[in-house]
Amino acid sequence: MVYAVVRAGGRQEKVEVGTIVQLDRVQAAQGEKIELPAVLLVDGATVTTDADKLAKVKVTAEVLGDLRGPKIIIQKYKNKTGYKKRQGHRQDLTRVKITGIK
Repeated sequence: MVYAVVRAGGRQEKVEVGTIVQLDRVQAAQGEKIELPAVLLVDGATVTTDADKLAKVKVTAEVLGDLRGPKIIIQKYKNKTGYKKRQGHRQDLTRVKITGIK
């Protein structure tokens, strides 16, 4: 079993070939191929963490499309002062399918 941990949008994701993941918005068109930098590579019993070896590893992905995450509500309130604030946020995301780990 081959899988990799890749850096994507300030987070790390564990991916295998065929995995569909949601990343922070990537500036790429639908159907376009992108490369993600590997942080860790596991190939059976072999675990690679050396930066020089990981520089040669290519994790390719195909962009499936853009979407927006769920709406979250941020509320702030202070008692007895009349202060209250309500704010919403929806994160811009991109769905990608991992096509290869080489």
